[in-house]
Amino acid sequence: MGRARLAWLLCAVFGHGFLAAQEANSGLDIRATISGQFAVSNVYEEAPRSGEPVGAAFRSVIYPTWKLTNNWNFTGAWQLYSRPYFFQDFSDSGEGVKGNILEASLNYSRVSEAGSVMIRAGQLSTAFGSFLLRYDDADNALVDLPIQYGYYDSPVSTLSVAGAQLDATRGKWDGRVQFANSSPANPRSLFAHDQYGNWAGGGGYTIRQGFRVGVSAYRGPYLNRGDVYFPLGTASPSTLPAHALGVDTNWAHGHWIVLGELQKFAMPLAAAPTVNQLAGYGELKRVLSPRWYLASRIGARSANAYGNVECYEAAAGFRPNRFELIKIEYELERYSVGPVHNEDTLAIQFVTTLHTAFAKN
Repeated sequence: MGRARLAWLLCAVFGHGFLAAQEANSGLDIRATISGQFAVSNVYEEAPRSGEPVGAAFRSVIYPTWKLTNNWNFTGAWQLYSRPYFFQDFSDSGEGVKGNILEASLNYSRVSEAGSVMIRAGQLSTAFGSFLLRYDDADNALVDLPIQYGYYDSPVSTLSVAGAQLDATRGKWDGRVQFANSSPANPRSLFAHDQYGNWAGGGGYTIRQGFRVGVSAYRGPYLNRGDVYFPLGTASPSTLPAHALGVDTNWAHGHWIVLGELQKFAMPLAAAPTVNQLAGYGELKRVLSPRWYLASRIGARSANAYGNVECYEAAAGFRPNRFELIKIEYELERYSVGPVHNEDTLAIQFVTTLHTAFAKN
């Protein structure tokens, strides 16, 4: 009942009107995505949760944009969700509601006929990889995340890091470079111990409209002294920098959209051999009509320390109107090691988007 009341409250706050956003000298724009999800999965039955094989949860992401001048603006993204919402958390014990700042940055931008440049500072998503550009449930054609993305114990976290970033475009080229207080593999709060400078960045080339290829990389210390993989009495975490290299592509033509990433990670440890991971996925979407689409994603991850994982996803999406989306997905994960070799999940997700704007000339 509490979750339902919270969802209705968010609707009331942000759904009081949809004002057309005019080009203005300053103003406030607020967008929100609210999702409800029901899932049936044997992952719920695994320890330590060891619960019933069904669950329901919600998620909301609010995106405020405050335009200060033609060149300066503030952007943010704040997430609130009930646990467990994300597939990787289904076996975790405990329930409740949790919030995260996904972005909170002050930005300066300039645009010309030759290209554009933007400087951002604050809480930022990592500049590594490409999936986080469509992390919102309204933009993700499927329900789950690609196999290498997650919150904790993932080589690429969806949580934000504190830092600064430069984005630039010129012609068919685009690039970005980011300096942050921690690694994409282990984002650290500004108030946490063991913060170490990390670099991330990437670039891409648009071969033709709808077809782009890109590369990205990150490097820097990723462990902290409280980590189970960092025994007491060993060297400082700053002496163990992780590094990653990735390639990505997206292609759209007619009713077809193809996306993919392939990434390699090296995670050195203090008292064990370096963990080397290779992870990637390919995603295919076919638009059947303005209201219907089909999508699938195949992902795989291999590591010298803890075996291989394969992930197969298939989904169908239906849009009742331009503000709402209903997705149904089946996912099968296969593990080469561990007590559970197959995890099956069937999920239904309802997504609605809200928008309001206040402009001042």
